[in-house]
Amino acid sequence: MVPRPLIVFLLMMPLVIGGCDRQSSAPEQANAAASAPLPDEMPSTGGTTPARREAAGILDRTHKGELASDLQFIDPSGKPVTIASFAGKPVLLNLWATWCAPCVAEMPTLDGLADRLNGKLTVLAVSQDLEGAAKVDPFFKNAQYKRLQPYRDPQAALSMAYQANLPTTILFDAQGREVWRMLGGQNWASDTATALVDEAL
Repeated sequence: MVPRPLIVFLLMMPLVIGGCDRQSSAPEQANAAASAPLPDEMPSTGGTTPARREAAGILDRTHKGELASDLQFIDPSGKPVTIASFAGKPVLLNLWATWCAPCVAEMPTLDGLADRLNGKLTVLAVSQDLEGAAKVDPFFKNAQYKRLQPYRDPQAALSMAYQANLPTTILFDAQGREVWRMLGGQNWASDTATALVDEAL
């Protein structure tokens, strides 16, 4: 019988190969983000509109209105939680891993966003590292983020549920319904990102 960790690893390989490697041109993407038009300068998109390029990542609204997954992940104290545990205010779910360069590159601006909107928006950076706390806790200790906390999903269940390459960030409204998802890295300090997050506030 094949051990479960090996099965999870094999299932994650397409995400690793197709996602983070594809995002390896982060410096060029960051430069493009500076000149990207703001959302109000772009055609509006509805729930059935295909994904389109937005700043450094791809803004996808095709899942708008869908309820958040009820899969459990682990909070910083080691207790299981779900996205519904944070109901009552919007949630920005960031799926990332310590081995993913674009993920790590966007974390400081994601932390800045969490700090600016503290009390209005819950930012959940949920690691998809299969090693769990052994990888994530030292990373957070070294980074010393102001607001981000080390949430973990060592089974990578959320990545598989959302069929997400890393990084992927999903905005949910206060009722737990998806507003949009960003596929790829993003400068969360940009005017574009601020306007996008404001859609749920």
